[in-house]
Amino acid sequence: MSEMHQPAALSTCPSCEWPLDTGDLYCGACGYDLSAAPVSPDDRPTLVINGLPRTAPEPPAAPPAAPPDGPDAWPAAPDAARGARGDIAASETQDADDVRVRESADARDGHAGRDEAAEPGDYPLPAPDPRAGTPAAPAAEPAAETKVCVACRAGSVAPDGYCENCGHAQPRERDHMERELDAVAAVSDRGLRHHRNEDAFAISTAALPDGTPAVVAIVCDGVSSATRPDEASAAAARAADASLRAALPRGTHPQQAMHDAIVSAADAVNALADEPAAAREHHPHQNAPACTLVGAVVTGGLLVVGWVGDSRVYWVPVDRTGPAVRLTEDDSWAAQMVAAGLMNEAEAYADERAHAITGWLGADAYELEPHTASFKPDRAGVVVVCTDGLWNYAEAAEEMAAAVPADAAERPLHSARVLVGHALDGGGHDNVTVAVLPFPAASRGAGSA
Repeated sequence: MSEMHQPAALSTCPSCEWPLDTGDLYCGACGYDLSAAPVSPDDRPTLVINGLPRTAPEPPAAPPAAPPDGPDAWPAAPDAARGARGDIAASETQDADDVRVRESADARDGHAGRDEAAEPGDYPLPAPDPRAGTPAAPAAEPAAETKVCVACRAGSVAPDGYCENCGHAQPRERDHMERELDAVAAVSDRGLRHHRNEDAFAISTAALPDGTPAVVAIVCDGVSSATRPDEASAAAARAADASLRAALPRGTHPQQAMHDAIVSAADAVNALADEPAAAREHHPHQNAPACTLVGAVVTGGLLVVGWVGDSRVYWVPVDRTGPAVRLTEDDSWAAQMVAAGLMNEAEAYADERAHAITGWLGADAYELEPHTASFKPDRAGVVVVCTDGLWNYAEAAEEMAAAVPADAAERPLHSARVLVGHALDGGGHDNVTVAVLPFPAASRGAGSA
């Protein structure tokens, strides 16, 4: 019979480590078959991290698999992913443990034009287009300018023109206006008593057909007892100025051009009375818009004036050797009394009816009678065109001459400011508007304001 292999004597059970006696074939504790216990090996093999025994020969590295369409079809990584790195080796899968082995930098030499191979599972992004730039943030809406009250210097001005802090009414655009051209200047102010400025003016320069310069000044005074007097004065000034600037270059005589300009101004004011029937039903007794007008044209050696109403033109010589002269006659109750010989000038203008006008521009005027006159001064001077807001404080020609600065011909804007200041210092009971024209007119470019 065959013999069974006898294992070496064991001191403990290989299964439960129960102490054994010599000759035991089974463990008394767990019943383990002691004849099946393996022989303990002499040594254990050393394992490397890739799971292959060091003693076994290393398998040759498999060449990296080419992409389906060749190396040129590999997607390139974005420029930002490359950073400051130079050559980037391709990556490949070595074995079942997915241990990646980087090729050396020399391996890239065979893949010119390929920056970096796509890793499994990566989704390459296109490189940014340098032409696109960074998207601009949407522009913020400009903040509305907040006006500060001119009275308290603390409150904000509401859309209705009043301070939200102290309730003070704020100056409007027409409360104070200044314009200057090379040969003429004008200033208009609301004054100290009126709630708005109902005066208006227009100044401009033109040229006659022979190139002679012509300087124009128009001043209008809205009739306060009429409807929308401020609109009437503005419309009249614009229309008269436009008519003169069109007529003078055509060769129309300046005096005829002034007459036509007054007619054009009257038409513009009359047009303001064309209101819808519904508006007239609500205000059946209101007057039509109305204003006065006075103007002057200086060209060559000629001075032309025109007017309707009680605004005036004064002549003041530069050297003051000759007398100052008022060049217009008022369309007023006082002027009629003097002309009729019923009162002297002092008595007439002292009467409370003195400034009641007898002529004006407007749809309800009795009859339009434009007044014009031409003068040929024999010396240099300045022409002062103004509303009664000024001449009430310098009525006589000598008083006006005393108020006009000596350098008015060289500084017309400064002189106009001084004359407005003279009226304000005197009380400023009315709107004040004045234009100053040096005579003769200098040869300067055409323009308007």
